[in-house]
Amino acid sequence: MVLIKKKITVKNKQGLHARPAALFVQIANKFDSRVTVRHDTEEVNGKSIMGILMLGAEKGTQIIVEVEGDDAHLAIAELEKILDNEE
Repeated sequence: MVLIKKKITVKNKQGLHARPAALFVQIANKFDSRVTVRHDTEEVNGKSIMGILMLGAEKGTQIIVEVEGDDAHLAIAELEKILDNEE
C-alpha cells in the first residue's frame, strides 16, 4: 500500500469551484486509491464534489492532497495536473 502526501498550490483561476472541482472528483474516482484533501482545518473526501466545494479553495490556496492505495502514484500525478492548470 502506497501513501503519498503532497502540498499543492491551486493555480486554476477559478480555484477549486464548479468545473475544476468536478474534474478533480471525476479523475479521483477513476482510481482505487483513497483521496483526502485538506485545507486549514478542513479535511474532505477527494472523491466527493460537495467535499471539494466545501473547502472553498481559491486560486493561490495551498492544499494537501493525500492519496493512499496501489495506484497512488498515477492518481497524484493526474490530480496535480488539474490543480496546476492555470486556465
